[in-house]
Amino acid sequence: MTLPDPGSWGALLAIAAMAVATYLCRIAGVAAMSFVPLTPHVRRGLAALPGSIVVATVLPLIERLGLAAGLALLAAVAAMAVSRSELVALLTGMAAISAARFLGF
Repeated sequence: MTLPDPGSWGALLAIAAMAVATYLCRIAGVAAMSFVPLTPHVRRGLAALPGSIVVATVLPLIERLGLAAGLALLAAVAAMAVSRSELVALLTGMAAISAARFLGF
């Protein structure tokens, strides 16, 4: 096994530092939440968190990518509601955006 050339050590160190930072962020969240009492209000907030993260991620993409992305998202959500399969929803969304782009949207 050979060592990487000295010029690539910076990249390896950056990757290692980001891995440590990611791990520490996850552990810090667990540690911080150990001090928060889980009242019904907090539980509702935590239950709503995944949906709000998805919305915060997807809406800027729809704004940037336009009508085709919005149509694809609606098609994927409908497919997920009907089939309860992430794979079917993904394939439906991809087909919808491909069709929308083909039609000029």
